[in-house]
Amino acid sequence: MDKAELSRLEKYLRKLFNSKKLEVRGRPTKKDSCEVYIADEFVGVIYADDEEGDRSYDMNIAILDIDLDE
Repeated sequence: MDKAELSRLEKYLRKLFNSKKLEVRGRPTKKDSCEVYIADEFVGVIYADDEEGDRSYDMNIAILDIDLDE
């Protein structure tokens, strides 16, 4: 993913989640995905998928059961 694509994703997610603290960062060794952070806390990974010329994104968020008890 290039910087323009990361910026578009970040803009969309900031609006969707109403959070200016959300950041989308590239991954140094992977070009088909990026990482999502909120206030420097890792939230998840977005994977890009090119199928039949259409680009879509899949966001994977891991939630630990210990985090639910807080």
